[in-house]
Amino acid sequence: MNTNSRSDVYAAAGVDITAGYKAVELMKQHIAKTMTSGVVGDVGGFGGLFALDLTGISKPILVSGTDGVGTKLKLAFLMDKHDTVGIDCVAMCVNDVICCGAKPLFFLDYIACGKNYPEKIADIVKGVCEGCVQSGSALIGGETAEMPGFYPVDEYDLAGFSVGVVDRDKVVDNKKMKAGDVIIALPSSGVHSNGFSLVRKVFDVENADLKKPVAELGGKSIGETLLTPTKIYVKPVLALLEKVEVKGISHITGGGFYENIPRSIPDGLGAVIDRASVKVLPIFDLLAKTGNITERDMFNTFNMGVGMSIVVGKEDVDTALAVLKEAGEDAYVIGEVQESDEKIVIR
Repeated sequence: MNTNSRSDVYAAAGVDITAGYKAVELMKQHIAKTMTSGVVGDVGGFGGLFALDLTGISKPILVSGTDGVGTKLKLAFLMDKHDTVGIDCVAMCVNDVICCGAKPLFFLDYIACGKNYPEKIADIVKGVCEGCVQSGSALIGGETAEMPGFYPVDEYDLAGFSVGVVDRDKVVDNKKMKAGDVIIALPSSGVHSNGFSLVRKVFDVENADLKKPVAELGGKSIGETLLTPTKIYVKPVLALLEKVEVKGISHITGGGFYENIPRSIPDGLGAVIDRASVKVLPIFDLLAKTGNITERDMFNTFNMGVGMSIVVGKEDVDTALAVLKEAGEDAYVIGEVQESDEKIVIR
């Protein structure tokens, strides 16, 4: 820890340099858990170094994704729980990167706060590190910016980005997709990290008892349920890519089914979703009931219990489901691809 660098005048303006040093020291134990063979050097330099292992990759393509946690952070502030939102931050990036078949390699985070409380910052990074471990990524750098007067002293924002690699010949695209292909769902863990502006309005979270058990949620509280971290699908999908030909992958984020599933469907084809087969989680039923939200709007805003959809050939369905089950995913079929000018139909 640097004990020589301190500015009393900067501290008087609201920025405590030494708090930043302490935060870095506290988070190092968590960062160590994310180290992979490609990491070069240690955290603390001006740039994160990573050595690419291109064994078995003849035409490497780097794939990047960036995102933040959004207004779900408001729930973390209200619950004073900060050790899971980092998982959300990583998940929103790596789940995008895996959609084209890329293996995430490393991650960097950015935390902006009104006041640097070292223990809180370390808690946030602890979550980021857990997300990195779940996705096989190394946390090779980041930034914590103390911005008094810009953010309230007890609030912060969190964002990050992931970089992965895929062989050009193994990029998952929709060029081989055809009518009759099957759409498989990977269950979500909850609302994930999208639609929270609507969620907060519906549940009036600023004034609600977020810790009160709710029968419709199996006795869990609204706060606990909403803070459930976004599920990370990297390892199950990588396992699947080794066994079957995957023709399309969609990460179901903001915009729900109607926006995201069509992104992996080529022109002339459309996704036909069997509404009865979708295993909707209780939190979404409660949201719809409390907010008087139409089913169309629910499926156009939230993941509804499906965090990722995968398209495979009909002949590969049984193998795909078995591989995903072995990888810990309770995957199931929700529809098929058909010739259509309409990109998605839910019926």
